Formats: sequence, C-alpha cells, structure tokens
Amino acid sequence: MKYLITGGAGFIGSHLTEALLQAGHDVAVIDDLSTGSTENLQGVVSHPKFRFILGSVEDSHDLGALIAWADIVFHLAAAVGVDLVVNNPVHTIETNVHGTENVFRYAALTSTKVVLASTSEVYGKATSPEFRETDDLLIGPPTHYRWAYAASKALDEYLAMAYQKERRLKAIVVRLFNTVGPRQTGRYGMVLPRFVEQALRHEPLRVFGDGAQTRCFCHVHDTLRALMMLAEHPGAEGEIFNIGRTESISIDDLARRVIDLTGSRSEIVHVPYSEAYAPGFEDMRRRVPDTRKIRGLTGWVPCKTLDQIIQEVRAHIEARLEPPRPQ
Repeated sequence: MKYLITGGAGFIGSHLTEALLQAGHDVAVIDDLSTGSTENLQGVVSHPKFRFILGSVEDSHDLGALIAWADIVFHLAAAVGVDLVVNNPVHTIETNVHGTENVFRYAALTSTKVVLASTSEVYGKATSPEFRETDDLLIGPPTHYRWAYAASKALDEYLAMAYQKERRLKAIVVRLFNTVGPRQTGRYGMVLPRFVEQALRHEPLRVFGDGAQTRCFCHVHDTLRALMMLAEHPGAEGEIFNIGRTESISIDDLARRVIDLTGSRSEIVHVPYSEAYAPGFEDMRRRVPDTRKIRGLTGWVPCKTLDQIIQEVRAHIEARLEPPRPQ
C-alpha cells in the first residue's frame, strides 16, 4: 500500500516510516522540520520506496497530490511539547487546526483514509480513574495557555467526526498517551529523555510540581503496532481509540527508577510549575487510559515494560552524549 506520513521526521513518525517500509509499503513523508529532524530518517533515506518532501501541511502545494497518491494518511504533524505550547500558543493553535483542515479537505475529495494522531491531553482536568473515549472533556480556561494544545487537538477530533459525517471522510482518531522510546528528545519538555540525560550526566533530575502526578508510558513500537492495526481495520473508521499502557507511575517514582537503572549519582530537585513554565500553570494529576476498546477490536496490548523502555532510551542517549572532558 501507499502511505503518507505528515510529520514523519519526528519521533513517532520516523519509527512509523521504518515499520511501514519494512512491511513492504511505499512511504512518503512531508515535514517542515520545525520539531522533526532528517537525522531521524537517515536509516531509510536511500530506500527505493521512500521519499521525503520538505514542506508544511499548512501551506504546501504538494499536499493535495500526496494525499491523492496515498491509500492511507497518518496525520502526525502538530506542535508538540509543553514548553512549545506554553511559549508559542498562537503557533500551536494555527499549526494544529489549519494543518488538519487542509489534510481533511484533500482527503475527503479523494476518499483517502486518515488516521489522526490526537492526545490524552484532550481529557484535560477530568478526574476519572481511567479515561474512556466516551468521557466528557474538561479543558481549562483560555487564560491558561497550557490548554491551547488540548483545545486545538479536541477541535481536530471534532473536525474529523464532522468530515466523516458530512463529507464521508474515512477517519480514525487515536488518543496517544505518553509515548516514549529512542529518538525522543527532551528539548520540548518530554520528561523521560530529559530525566535519562540528566541522570547520565549526574545532574539533578528536575521534577516539576510535587512529583505526585502520575503518567503511563508506552514504548513507541507498541504504539506503532496499534496505529497499523487500526489503519488496516475497517471497523475502526469513524471511531476514537485510546493508545497507551495502563500501568501508571508517579513522576517522583519515575525519577527514582531512572536513577537506579542508570546507576546515577543524581539527586531529585522539585521545581514549582510557576518557575518551570508560567504563573498559574495547571497540570493533569492522573492520566490512565482505558484501552478495552482497541483491545476488543484488534487484540492489541502493549508488550514492553517501563524498565525496558528506560534502558532503550538510556542506550540511545548514551550513544549520542559527548564524552566528559578530562579535568
């Protein structure tokens, strides 16, 4: 089959590109490299079934032709990372909404299936023990820029369902919980690679807030299996699915686990949200997915443990760190 991946030079997109090529498919990637990197695609750049297009889904002249060429589009292009969202809310909203509008408009004209990568952030400040796809969304006020990302991705989901109903777009929405693994960068605030790099340098691990907030971490290869299963399943069209591990850990405990597994001499330092991000910053205390829907449809369950994930992230970062200078 022929696949188009928007944002394919990013962390998840580059792994997905490799997986699809390994399965024998043709893959085109469009990316403006604002947060992605061609370095992530070095392993496939010479593959005969791969091509890369430098461009943005917001204004690329190539987008319509690429979508018409593809059988399935994985729409991953988006503004990502809490740091970027807090500091650039206009860019976040425009990138996430306008780019998705363009993808849906062209895909509806050519009957091309679209898998939209959304986020667990859309659940906002909801307090359910586990988040289900049918839960109400409780997003904070527009005076807190932190919620710009959640609101823009929620609007993307509404657009997907509207296009599916009114223009017969074949759309699948996936709400990704914390996806981690090799190639993920801490540059935009991603917690696990940031912790691992700090630990390997024996620097303090900076835990934002009180550290009691909990998250679930899913290996990128497990996430890819879910994406590919859903893309190929006719029963997934017009539906929304959570994707993530259901075992949660507090950020404090995650920091301790990283220190233990890296043999680090690092200490844990708590940093108030107001200092890390902005005054009045709000965070989700708990983020656990209910994954019964995707499991019931496809049989998907994640395989890799958190310890395995940390060790893989460690190996990737160790290979990239500069050796310490002699004293």
